[in-house]
Amino acid sequence: MLTRFILFISLLFTVWLSGQTASRDFDEELKYQSKAIEALKKEISDVRTRIAREGRKEQTTAKIISNLEEEISLLDRLITELQREELTTRQQITSLESEIAKQTQELENLRKRYERRVIHTYKKGSLSTLEKVLSSTSWRQAVYRARYLKIISEIEKKNQIRLKSLLVDIGQKKLSLEAALRRNRALKREQERQKENLRKKKIAREKELVKIRRNKAELANVIREKQRGIKELGAVLKKILEDKARFEREERIRRQQAALKAKSFAELEGKLSWPAEGRVITKFGREWNPKLKTTTENPGIDIKGKPGSPIRSVLNGIVTTITYIRGYGTTIIIDHGGGFYTVYSHVTKLQTNVDSEVRAGDVIAYMGDSGSVNGAMLHFEIWGKSQKLNPEKWLRKR
Repeated sequence: MLTRFILFISLLFTVWLSGQTASRDFDEELKYQSKAIEALKKEISDVRTRIAREGRKEQTTAKIISNLEEEISLLDRLITELQREELTTRQQITSLESEIAKQTQELENLRKRYERRVIHTYKKGSLSTLEKVLSSTSWRQAVYRARYLKIISEIEKKNQIRLKSLLVDIGQKKLSLEAALRRNRALKREQERQKENLRKKKIAREKELVKIRRNKAELANVIREKQRGIKELGAVLKKILEDKARFEREERIRRQQAALKAKSFAELEGKLSWPAEGRVITKFGREWNPKLKTTTENPGIDIKGKPGSPIRSVLNGIVTTITYIRGYGTTIIIDHGGGFYTVYSHVTKLQTNVDSEVRAGDVIAYMGDSGSVNGAMLHFEIWGKSQKLNPEKWLRKR
């Protein structure tokens, strides 16, 4: 009986410690998400300041739409982070509620045990600690009894105090989290209202898109925006390759491949799954524009698909970058190790974040028209050993 009671107390302490660890994990996750949200807010503020400054100058329609798209892209990311923070907060509240219920039951069990002891003492009396020790049949039993009686008394007192204190602490945390959740929801609603306002502005600019498609000069401006975007993507790649963190990523990807028993990117030419459903409307390489009678370079392929259809990672890897690229909209870059990267542009409703590990087939976003003047599509690129590769040579035939 004595051994079982000590085990029971040990179990309570273990549960308490695990609860504390879970709480710290949630706190760390919320801190990380809050930092990401603050960083995005600052970026949005900087973009708005820049747009306001540029608004004083004469701008092309293509540039105005590009500015709006950039702000919409940032708000999409911000709302995704807010949703993620809301989910984490909900999980933490659920965990705390469960913890409170569990600890309340344990406290009630202790209360009932003390109640039974008081009743037993009142009805039958109780031997003093000294009497219990003196009534032992041997000196060894007497020593054990004295030691255990002291331990039990101290453990019971300390444990009851700790449980009451823990319940108060958890209750306060729960109230704080519920308040944080309310604030989080309010902030999310505010950001969604801002996003809706931007979408209305974008709709107003859709009329200008009609002019762009009909007007050679404006169409040439759009193409120039995309060419600037290609340079931006090149600069992003250069920065990724120069980043010292790539060595740590390379090791993480090797461990990931080993755990998944997956082949390396270099071994999968012609065998990769397609990142999206749809038809290829623009091939890799040089492209002739009959309207402008000019040739442009396409660093990837464009897949026309159903708006809102899933975009999937073609292989396991680590997300290195999520950014806005003019002419290409919201863009995700994944490092697959061995110097190979994949690029997914014009996406919306992000399902991943920077530094996340992804597997082949994971949904990382959905097809949108971010940065596109031709509706929903996915612009997909493969970079290998600092060169842009033809994606269709790496993807399965279909």
